[in-house]
Amino acid sequence: MANTRSAQKRNRQTQKRRLRNQTVKSRVKTAVKKVREALERGEKAAAAEALHTAARVIEKAASKGAVHSNTASRKISRLAKAVGKVAEAK
Repeated sequence: MANTRSAQKRNRQTQKRRLRNQTVKSRVKTAVKKVREALERGEKAAAAEALHTAARVIEKAASKGAVHSNTASRKISRLAKAVGKVAEAK
């Protein structure tokens, strides 16, 4: 348990940030999952639409600091590459 007032405040702030980051990261995971599910079904239009949504969600997460900007770029790049492969194959 924190002893000083500043340590108590820091603890409260950390808990708030952790919950906020958890929510944002969960939103990112859900968006990525939707893209992957559309890819598994072979629906390139749905996958492209889901990719657009996922990219926005991931970029927002990076701008809020919930995920690192390089991580966000890597995720978007890999999803776009996967969607591109499906578009070429069909």
